[in-house]
Amino acid sequence: MTAQKGKDLLIKIADGAGYATVAGLRTRRLAFNAETVDITHAESANRWRELLDGAGVKRASLSGRGLFKDAASDALMRQTFFDGAVKTYQVVIPDFGTVQGSFQITSLEFAGEHNGEVTYDVAMESAGEVTFAAA
Repeated sequence: MTAQKGKDLLIKIADGAGYATVAGLRTRRLAFNAETVDITHAESANRWRELLDGAGVKRASLSGRGLFKDAASDALMRQTFFDGAVKTYQVVIPDFGTVQGSFQITSLEFAGEHNGEVTYDVAMESAGEVTFAAA
């Protein structure tokens, strides 16, 4: 496989008619995390930590940073944040597949320099099962 263009990694939000690409993003990030359940005990081999297979909470985090374009997807993201709603999102990873699941926006920030453009940062946390479909 060859290297992929970062601009082709897309975050999409369900808009009622399908999925809309979140506008203006220059950077995007998807992270998966899992907690461990430590089951180490006095008889663990040489006191090495033991972990319980398949236990613990899994979660996914989405984040992005970009230009505020005042597009329809910007309005949908703002309203989703203010409503505290959980929406379905897709993350398209080029030549790899699509990650899909319910997420809640946990942070939405806007910034602007006097002689620059308005930018925004968004962060989301999974709110249910996240699935993967290979490309």
